[in-house]
Parts: sequence; C-alpha cells; structure tokens
Amino acid sequence: MKSPGFKAIREFQKLNHFPGSFQIGRKDRLWRNLSKMQARFGKREFGFFPRSFILPQDIKLLRKAWEDGGSKHKWIVKPPASARGIGIQVIHKWSQMPRKRPLLVQKYLHKPYLISGNKFDLRIYVYVTSYDPLRVYIFNDGLVRFASCKYSPSMKTLNNKFMHLTNYSVNKKNSEYQSNSDDKACQGHKWALKALWQYLGSQGINTTLIWEEIKDMVIKTIIASDPYVNSRVKMHVRSSYSCHELFGFDIMLDENLKPWVLEVNISPSLHSNTPLDVSIKGQMIRDLLNLAGFVLPLREDIAPSSFSASSSTNRSKWRSDISTDEKVKRAFYLSQRFGDQDFCATILDVLTPDDVRVLAESEDELCRKGDFERVFPSHASSRYLRFFEQPRYLNILLNQWEQKYWLNRRKGINLLRDLCEKRVHLGNLADSVHHLHPTTLDIQSFQTVYTCHI
Repeated sequence: MKSPGFKAIREFQKLNHFPGSFQIGRKDRLWRNLSKMQARFGKREFGFFPRSFILPQDIKLLRKAWEDGGSKHKWIVKPPASARGIGIQVIHKWSQMPRKRPLLVQKYLHKPYLISGNKFDLRIYVYVTSYDPLRVYIFNDGLVRFASCKYSPSMKTLNNKFMHLTNYSVNKKNSEYQSNSDDKACQGHKWALKALWQYLGSQGINTTLIWEEIKDMVIKTIIASDPYVNSRVKMHVRSSYSCHELFGFDIMLDENLKPWVLEVNISPSLHSNTPLDVSIKGQMIRDLLNLAGFVLPLREDIAPSSFSASSSTNRSKWRSDISTDEKVKRAFYLSQRFGDQDFCATILDVLTPDDVRVLAESEDELCRKGDFERVFPSHASSRYLRFFEQPRYLNILLNQWEQKYWLNRRKGINLLRDLCEKRVHLGNLADSVHHLHPTTLDIQSFQTVYTCHI
C-alpha cells in the first residue's frame, strides 16, 4: 500500500507494514541508503553490503569498476523489486549484461563459506514494533537455505542456478533437492538456524561472535530507513499503534565467516510446507502475534459514525497528544549536543505522563517477547544513537531507561506501576513521585533547573 493509503487505517487497526519500509525492502533503495550511511560513517561501520550499482544511472561507474576488476570477477544481476530468485543472473562478461532496465548489479561473493561443498544463506526474522521510539526484535531461530548443487568457482558453472542461488523456490525444482523435516538435524538442503550454530560450534567456531555481528548489521540497516519511515508515519498514520512489520533479512557468510546482508524482504514467506517450516515459522508467528499486543476495541469505537467524526474524544482513546510542558522537556534534550551520559541520565529525573506511557508500553511488550530478543533499545544501544539522521527524544529516553534498569528490571517496573496507580500516565503530573515538576518552564528555565539538580 502506498503511503497515503495508511490514512484509511483506523486507530484500533493494525497493518503489518510501515509506510516507507520499501526504502530497505527494495534492493536498489537498500543499497542507496546503506551507501549513504557508509559515506557518513565509513566502511568499518557500514561495510557489510556488497558493492552495488543501479542501472541505468550508474552504468559509467559500473563500467569502470568492471574494467578495474578484470575478467576474473563475477557479478550478480538482480531486478530491484523481485523475489524468489526471479530474474537473477550471475555473469562475468560485459556482453552478458541484460538490456532490461532497471537493474541492480552487485559484486558476487565468490568465496562463500561452504558446508559439505554447498553454499548457503540465512533467513533472519526481524520484527519492528515501533519506529518512534525504535524497538527492534530478532527471532532466536531462523532458516538456513542451501544451494542444491556443490559449489564451483568456475566461470563455466555460472548458468547453474542450483549452484549459485540459495532461494528455496529455485532449488526445490532440482531433482537432487533433499528436504529436511527435523529442526535439530544437519541434513538436507534446509536447516534450522540453531542447528547451524550447533554444527559450527562443533567445528570450534565462535558462533556468538557471528550472531552479535548479525544483530549489529540488522540494527544499522533498520536505522538507515528511520528518516523515511518516520516522516511518512507522522504524515499518514493516525496512531503509532497501527503499524508493525516483520522483515526477512537474507545474510551470507563468506570464507572468513564474515556476515553480509544480501537483501531485506518486507513480505517474507510464511508458507510452511514441511515440519521444519512449521516448527520455526509457527513458533515465530505465535510470538510475533503476542508481541503485537492487539487491543480489542469497544463497540462504539468501531461504529461507522465514530470513523467519520474525527473528534478529539475518539482520538484520545488511542493516543494522547503531549502537553506544552512535555514539548518543552523534549525540546530541551533535543537542543543539547552533549555526549555526556551523566547529563543524558537526567532525562529520567522527571517522568512526564507520555514518558510513563511509553516506558510502560515498552516494558509490557518486552514481557511478551517469547523467543524474540530485543536488540534495540538495549543496555548497549547508546553507540547506535549517533547513526540516526536526527536525534529522537523517545530513543534517548528508552536508552537511558535500559542503562539504569537492565540489571534490575523489576525495580523499574515497580516504579512505573506506582506512577500508573497514581494516574500519572493519564496526565496527573502533580502526583508524580519526583521532586521536580516542569510546569510552564521554557527551555532556558528548564536548563537552569536541571543544572542546579545535577
């Protein structure tokens, strides 16, 4: 659905997409956005995506890179918005370049890590429940999809899709494809991710390090889409409740076990044709729907009359606009350019009604995570804040909350429970347990109060 269509979503409804998520869901947009991040922060932070060119606009750059690389280099050609391996080719001669436009031409990872001679990729399930504040979860299991022919670097094999492509929809057509029904078995051409970790661990490989690198890439890729998604959400979506999205990250390990993001799917396949699929995807979907936190609306909220009348009463049942005082607090923290953690920690000294609502929702959601792991925010997510195009108040708030309470989550929950019992989350700031209460402070006054407090 195009972004303006999201205006039709009512406050009590959820759609399994965010407007603008195609900015990482299309192969060409993914490359454009990650390359922008790489230009700003360097290859060390954003060097996990193969060098790519978008045709026709990058044709001269591609030709130069092609000539510099010589005839031994392989390139993979992909339609920018296709799926299931449709239209993908591996080539090594300029004359083989398709004339169809547009195209994404990507440097081929010609030295993949092999198991029993076969290349493979990983399907990682990433669930985003909110973009402001950003909350990102990764499912602790996934799928490992193998090519159904043993890999050869020979140029003569480039037409063999069963060797060079790992898509299940391609390889299932091979008569030599071997299915696997056991989520614990390392056999056949599809494994569970946990089975892969066990296999690699038996080879003496540090799988924890690989998993941490994958989580790092996922967070940075989602952040790359942040400015596009948030601007469209603010423009077209009535309530932050109304959007959530499951992404399917396709990741490949090279011969040095470095993970590379190949693409991001905004509609990952949830078909479960085998017991292995049912075991992995079934658990994932169950936990996702629990995380989604659907709220059953009252009858009057879904009546046709309530939809046509966009009254403030109807709207307030689903979200409360922040007050002037809360806007002052937000402006104060966003106007500062301090990297001082002690200063940032003062954001928790006075919890406004909206602060309490957001923190309570975050903690409530986290209790329903199942086999998902929340990777942002986390106690270690401070380092990612600098990658956002612009700072976001709620990201700073949740980041500081995690740093303060991640080792004693119960203490934080008890504080929120106490504030909610005093109805602070409904706007009764006077009953807050805190001693500082911004009322009609301007930014300068707010700064004075906080400076004295520190």
